[in-house]
Amino acid sequence: MNIAYHIVGVVAALWVGFSGYSLFAQKKFVADPLVEYGVPKSWWNWLALAKSAGALGLFVGFFVPALGIAAAAGLILYFLGAAATTLRAHSYNTTVYPVLYLVPVVATLALQMTR
Repeated sequence: MNIAYHIVGVVAALWVGFSGYSLFAQKKFVADPLVEYGVPKSWWNWLALAKSAGALGLFVGFFVPALGIAAAAGLILYFLGAAATTLRAHSYNTTVYPVLYLVPVVATLALQMTR
């Protein structure tokens, strides 16, 4: 399980980190849906910071397990909120995207808890 935890944790952290970077850089594939959902632009850097901090927390969690658990829990709440935002905006075909980020974070937390 330890190897699986590290592999899944690294993949999740890199993926979420890329998402945070993409939002900081206001890449079109991230920014356009946020405009469509009605997310205020003043929130974007804070959301990107939350994702980036969570990704960093997943990495640090390899050495400080409590921090990894907290980071995973925060990211789970973040992506549940993102999925709720897509549903609130009636953008049902894009709800899958936050869920695709949510799954590896949940798997990371589950594997960390079984170590």
